[in-house]
Amino acid sequence: MNYTKLYEPYNINGKTLENRFLMAPMTRSRASQPGDVPNKLMAEYYGQRASAGIIITEATQVSLQGKGYAKTPGIYTPEQIEGWKLTTDAVHQKGSNIFLQLWHVGRVSSSKVNGLQPIAPSAIIAKETNVYIFDGAPNGDATFVPVEEPREMTQTDIDQVISEFAHGAKNAMEAGFDGVEIHGANGYLIDQFLRSNANKRNDKYGGSKENRIRLLIEITQAVVDAVGKENVGVRLSPFISFKDMADPEILDTIMLAAKALEKIGVTYIHLCEADWDDAPEIPDNFRVELRKNFTNTIIATGNKTPKQGEALLEKDLVDLIGFGRKFLTNPDYPERVKQNAKTNEISDTHTLFGGGTARGYTDYPFLNG
Repeated sequence: MNYTKLYEPYNINGKTLENRFLMAPMTRSRASQPGDVPNKLMAEYYGQRASAGIIITEATQVSLQGKGYAKTPGIYTPEQIEGWKLTTDAVHQKGSNIFLQLWHVGRVSSSKVNGLQPIAPSAIIAKETNVYIFDGAPNGDATFVPVEEPREMTQTDIDQVISEFAHGAKNAMEAGFDGVEIHGANGYLIDQFLRSNANKRNDKYGGSKENRIRLLIEITQAVVDAVGKENVGVRLSPFISFKDMADPEILDTIMLAAKALEKIGVTYIHLCEADWDDAPEIPDNFRVELRKNFTNTIIATGNKTPKQGEALLEKDLVDLIGFGRKFLTNPDYPERVKQNAKTNEISDTHTLFGGGTARGYTDYPFLNG
């Protein structure tokens, strides 16, 4: 198949992308310890995959409190800023663009990960939800531990988190990123505020849909004020309900949020879509409504085939297509699609999270060796 649209250049608020392939955020837990510092191995990994028109990094915590999984990188210390410069240099040398994903996990954490009680909109534990640590298990595997009951956030906590996102955005730009993505998806802190089952507050951040989107909007505005709207995107996951996040009002809430993000003028909305077999498809009518309410770039990510991505681009329902695991195992994925070449598969699931070597990380072969 000739994937014409996938290979078209695209201008995203003044940044020229060579194609419509986006490397999606994927947690890999390779940051150096102590301090959750990005390193040379991570820079090699991202640099290898700069055939994507744009890369969104793995989720990166804006504070120690915002950390939910071991060995994930941060963006709140001088050492982390310097470490990330290795990655931005590597990607820019290959001619691609890279945004940093700003992350706070909220209630999806444990004191075994960061030594702190989790915080959340309400003191409601996420049922059947785990995070991981590394405690010397065989093969270096991650050990999963249940999340702990969170403490309900005070206004001081909320103000602190807003400040942390803005500060993280400034740090990201200092590290050489082309922009930042605010992680408002997948059951983490901002998503917890959006959803009526996780947010039982009776102040200005809870109750009505207008109140539940308030934290997202205040964080987004603070980040835009810090680094400029042309450098800010937002990730949302309207159809994903894992981490105990099922909410019958979420689609209307997300659409209300999209209208507010349109007013702020962020450069994109990134839809994180379900990526497992037999997962629900986002219906076209939702995409049509989103396109009406949000006029800037829309990204779709969720284990799509190139054929599915091309179809969405042809319908003008989205502008960029995110690929995750295909880039994980195929650093030259766009070229493989163009040549209809065989793709690498995951060599060893033990290397997905954690590990300090190239194995299962930077050793996946290119087409030309």
